[in-house]
Amino acid sequence: MTPLILLADEKKSAAVTDWSARIGWLVGLALFVALVYWLMREGWKWRGTLQGDLPELPTAPDDLGEPRLTMSGRYHGSTTAGQWLDRIVARGLGSRSRVELTLTDAGLDVVRPGATDFFIPADALREALLGKGIAGKVLTEGGLLVVTWQHGDRLIDSGFRSDQAAEHTEWVDAVNSMIKTPSTEGAER
Repeated sequence: MTPLILLADEKKSAAVTDWSARIGWLVGLALFVALVYWLMREGWKWRGTLQGDLPELPTAPDDLGEPRLTMSGRYHGSTTAGQWLDRIVARGLGSRSRVELTLTDAGLDVVRPGATDFFIPADALREALLGKGIAGKVLTEGGLLVVTWQHGDRLIDSGFRSDQAAEHTEWVDAVNSMIKTPSTEGAER
């Protein structure tokens, strides 16, 4: 055999013996991930501080009345009306959660297990429509029930998705039929 072939036969991979460099890289990566997580959390808290002027959320009255519609599904968040990326995090409105909705003549009762419940009085309702996205959550066209409501001096869009998406159209019709505009108020007198 030629010496060239013998040299190729003798080469083997060296065992990894530099564990300190590998451990250093892993620790550095873990610290970087922790820093990014901490910065995201601080940004969330800062957004809540900036939105601190948002009044306390209304709570449901003792007697809601007879339910018009009920729905279980997911609450995807609230944003400034018309700005689907401007998430509102103050007062717990930024937390995604399961939701139980009940629509009555008094308004919309939003019960969120593990998160802050709130109530939207009927006179605060402004519009309901079918949307496809809110605050970083994008769904198929019409896959999201978006309810616009007045809270203090702010218009808010809240996004809900039913466990049965076919219910959304019925909800849009029911909520919009409850909304009083100046032209319908004059007609009722």
